[in-house]
Amino acid sequence: MDQTYKAAGVDIEAGEKTVDKIKSYAKSTFNKSVLADIGMFGAFYEPDFSDYEKPVLVSSVDGVGTKLKIAIEMDKHDTIGQDLVNHCVNDIAVCGAKPLFFLDYYATGKLNPDKAADVIKGFSIACQENDCALIGGETAEMPGLYDEKDYDVSGTIIGVVDKSKIIDGKNIVKGDLLIGFPSTGLHTNGYSLARKVLLEKYKLTDQPDEINNALGNELLKIHKSYLHLISTLKNSIELKGLSHITGGGIVGNTMRIIPKGLSLLIHWGNWEMPGIFKLIQQTGNISSDEMHKVFNCGIGLIAVVSKESKLQAFQVAHDAHEHPLLIGEVI
Repeated sequence: MDQTYKAAGVDIEAGEKTVDKIKSYAKSTFNKSVLADIGMFGAFYEPDFSDYEKPVLVSSVDGVGTKLKIAIEMDKHDTIGQDLVNHCVNDIAVCGAKPLFFLDYYATGKLNPDKAADVIKGFSIACQENDCALIGGETAEMPGLYDEKDYDVSGTIIGVVDKSKIIDGKNIVKGDLLIGFPSTGLHTNGYSLARKVLLEKYKLTDQPDEINNALGNELLKIHKSYLHLISTLKNSIELKGLSHITGGGIVGNTMRIIPKGLSLLIHWGNWEMPGIFKLIQQTGNISSDEMHKVFNCGIGLIAVVSKESKLQAFQVAHDAHEHPLLIGEVI
């Protein structure tokens, strides 16, 4: 019998069906700067930099880690894409950048067009919410590398900031304050430890007292985008620095923008750690130091401001329906 690509595990027709399903999702994010149609070899974007004196492009690439295992086990795939876009957007927004366009990579053992379309639907929802275009991507079917039901995703965001408006922390001084903004949960970090601890005791359908929610739903809560909050803050006050709290926790991420010779004093008792983190810590008998290193512990974004800017920062945040918390200072 003649061998075929399909017999080897790669279904070209499934790939074409997937492209047909996702075209409308991608097109829903297009704006006047997008020139290419889906299916071109490259994606074309004609930016308008007329409002910028010295435009600087800012990029970031990321994945969502083993949170994917929760989505796969729950058979719920329409939020993972939102996690990825929002994570990438936050990484450039804390530098002062506005997102322009997003590219995705989706790889799987056996291509299921409906499942793939759900993931891309998530990309498109978040791209619309963050006012950026989903202009291209890659869908790869790789039998032998991934199990049939498994998949992986990564994304690349490109944004722009005026060179004079880059937020880099260089003006941070001793006495500046750290204002924290709540996360929606684990976001996209710490899932390998969370899964190891929690899934030895609980099923994803269980509803532990600490979270008042099915465990799987709690773990799939969408990684929050802070773009609109950051835009509002930077237009109202002097933001000395911004930190997106991902792997490495509050200290590990915020120290990346703190000038040499300075450190952080975190007031860990100034906010209550959300139930999902308490559940992880109690179930796994995990030390507070380890929790602080691995998880965001309820704080997804930190703004560094002067003492003089504190009241205005709180007022602006409250007006934006956010819940700022004074969580530390620069020492």
